[in-house]
Amino acid sequence: MDARVEGLPEGEHRRQLRRAVIASTIGTSIEWYDFFLYSTVTGLVFAKLFFPHSDPLVGTLEAFAVYAVGFAARPVGAAIFGHYGDRIGRKAALIATLMLMGIATFLVALVPTYASIGIWGAIILTILRFIQGVGVGGEWGGSVLLSMEWARSNQSRGFIASWPQFGVPCGLFLANLAVLAFSHISGDQFVAWGWRIPFALSIILVAIGLYIRLGILETPTFVNLQNRERLERAPVSAVVSAHPREILLSALVRMAEQAPFYIFTAFVFAYAVGNLKVPRDFVLTAVLVAAVLSFVTIPLCGHLSDRYGRRRVYLVGAAVTGVFGFLYFAMLNSGWPGLIFLAIVVSLIPHDIMYGPQAALIAEAFPGRLRYSGASLGYQLASVIAGGPAPLIATWLFARYGTSYAIAAYILACSLVSLCATWLMPDYTGKPLSES
Repeated sequence: MDARVEGLPEGEHRRQLRRAVIASTIGTSIEWYDFFLYSTVTGLVFAKLFFPHSDPLVGTLEAFAVYAVGFAARPVGAAIFGHYGDRIGRKAALIATLMLMGIATFLVALVPTYASIGIWGAIILTILRFIQGVGVGGEWGGSVLLSMEWARSNQSRGFIASWPQFGVPCGLFLANLAVLAFSHISGDQFVAWGWRIPFALSIILVAIGLYIRLGILETPTFVNLQNRERLERAPVSAVVSAHPREILLSALVRMAEQAPFYIFTAFVFAYAVGNLKVPRDFVLTAVLVAAVLSFVTIPLCGHLSDRYGRRRVYLVGAAVTGVFGFLYFAMLNSGWPGLIFLAIVVSLIPHDIMYGPQAALIAEAFPGRLRYSGASLGYQLASVIAGGPAPLIATWLFARYGTSYAIAAYILACSLVSLCATWLMPDYTGKPLSES
């Protein structure tokens, strides 16, 4: 390890740890703002603007299909930035992902609708969504490692690694707040032009994130590997060859977390506003409150994983999620505003029980020289099998069976998959990180 890291006194090391955690969390929050902004507007606007001649159900399916493209692109981003994150450093990869995501999101604000250029608007939207997916696909692994690899204590990695996860509710909060604010400002013109402003404003957030990330040091783990000349020449192929089981299990443990999350935060807009006739701003406000609650529950559950073990806490979250899906739709379908609001607000708690310890659970399963690639690939593969298809599957199930409890059964099936995968996942709680 070079003098920049090895010679740091304890106080300076703690300061660098705080800066790394802050840089990871703020950067991740900005990237998830960009990603969730698209999610929120998809359920409210895109079907009307880019597929206006389709049946409402078909238009919603088409809009969510474009939405799913971002998830299909995430493993591509994981492979690209995983390679560079393990080859040239966590910091450089994270700066590149933030710029890529920010530029794509800003350009969404400028995309002409079907009324202006026909189907080309949807095509451009799809391309930008793909670029978004590549950016966020490379973001997660680097953010988690930037925080976790600065931690000296084996007993606190779950808590420290949960802070980049905090970026998800923060980004969700900011995205829904922006839509809610400009929905009020633009009023009836929200569909015409008001939805574009939150996308345009993302460029300011990106500038802030870049300023913060440029001022941090590389992680001790990477510097040590670099100085010992232990960097892998082809980390992606190496990790696929050496750790296929860990990659597959990392993807499957996320089924119970990933699929329900996008049902609770994206599909709910189409279902509650379109089918239950709940006011748009009511749903936006409820999701905002749910995100605020996650500010507490995610780091809390990361801390609990340090105390009770990653796997044990994660199993509890997967089991609770499987049962909660039925209660969630029962409360939504009650028609009572108070129960609907409560269902949306508490919907992320079962998710957070898993999401808090998830970063450490996955990242600890891979050695340092392959950690960015392995953790990113495993994490982002779940986007293809769970996150991206979830709103599409939920929309299809509701149309096919005419009941939201078919969606609850789908959530239960995802939970059963995660329970099995988590049981097989290695648990390195409290053990030293492997570097080679």
